[in-house]
Amino acid sequence: MLSRLTGIIAKEFIQLRRDPLAVTLALFVPVAMLFIFGWAINTDVKHVSTAVFDQSGSVEARTLLEAFENSQYFTIRYWVGSPRELTRLIDEGRAKVGIVIPPDYARRLSRSRAEIQVIVDASDPMVATSAMNAAGSLGAARSLDILTRSLEGTVLRRDAPPLDFRVRAWYNPDLVSAIFIVPGLIGALLMQTTITAMAVSVVREREKGTLEALIVSPIRRWELLLGKIIPNLFVAYGQMTMALLVARFVFGVPIRGSLGLLYGMALLFMWGTLGIGIFVSTSARTVPQAMQLAFLTFLPSIYLSGLLFPIEGMPRGAQYIAAAIPLTYFLRIVRGIVLKGVGLEYLWPNMAPLAVFGAVVFTLSVLRFRKQLD
Repeated sequence: MLSRLTGIIAKEFIQLRRDPLAVTLALFVPVAMLFIFGWAINTDVKHVSTAVFDQSGSVEARTLLEAFENSQYFTIRYWVGSPRELTRLIDEGRAKVGIVIPPDYARRLSRSRAEIQVIVDASDPMVATSAMNAAGSLGAARSLDILTRSLEGTVLRRDAPPLDFRVRAWYNPDLVSAIFIVPGLIGALLMQTTITAMAVSVVREREKGTLEALIVSPIRRWELLLGKIIPNLFVAYGQMTMALLVARFVFGVPIRGSLGLLYGMALLFMWGTLGIGIFVSTSARTVPQAMQLAFLTFLPSIYLSGLLFPIEGMPRGAQYIAAAIPLTYFLRIVRGIVLKGVGLEYLWPNMAPLAVFGAVVFTLSVLRFRKQLD
């Protein structure tokens, strides 16, 4: 019995030696993922992109804004001249927080009570909660400082806090996590379906020996590839439709934008993910290898794209990685259409990277696929 068992074990080690790619993926991918996620994931969100509409221009207003930046929770990146500009920046997702200072801020601060409007993009509850808590703490600290100086006689005495921060949460005022997560899962489903199904369908043909039969048949290579792509697109759109129905009628997610635009943007996104699936199919020789390689591309996208954890809380290097992930831009598109109801004029900054990624990856993958068929 011992000799038979030893023989089986030796045979399995020989099989592993013949498949170095599978051994490499099994040993090093979990360690690499653990390193990346442990380094990148951070729920303590700081340096939130902030836009300011300062109608006062006073020394007191500048002091307040300096306090915002010194807190490290806010980074002022935009100065606007109208409420419309401020709204546009928040709709586009370039600013997560908007601060509106009234024109009579200095006079009200010295005489009675000054109101500051803080607008927070609550489509991401984690970022919104951090920004709202930081704004509340900052308002209380500044009020205490002013009251302390009032007792010393430098300003008028008062009984009420001199600063009143009016925080408004847009798009998701109740900070419901499902409204943030569920639309993003649409992108994750599309990515998983197109990459995995495309890779496995081609590799399975190669494993069964039917790929060679298709190559020598009258079917052209582009017809073979298109025949593999179209059914996967139908399945992906079916999943997307079901996900939208569940989001709307089960989780109560509001769909404020154009569904036609959303389906069109999904096709642009899947152009790139199908390219990844084709590339995986040319790199893998077995179905388990294809599944492992698909998993290798899928997992970083889930954790680093902003689906579960805010990009604003990640280190600078992880944010650069997120900028290279197509799911990052599609999530902004989905949430922009579904939660904010915005159109093409707001979405094009996220469409351009998807178009470039899709064109490059799909073209290179198709060329590699045809070379392998030759």
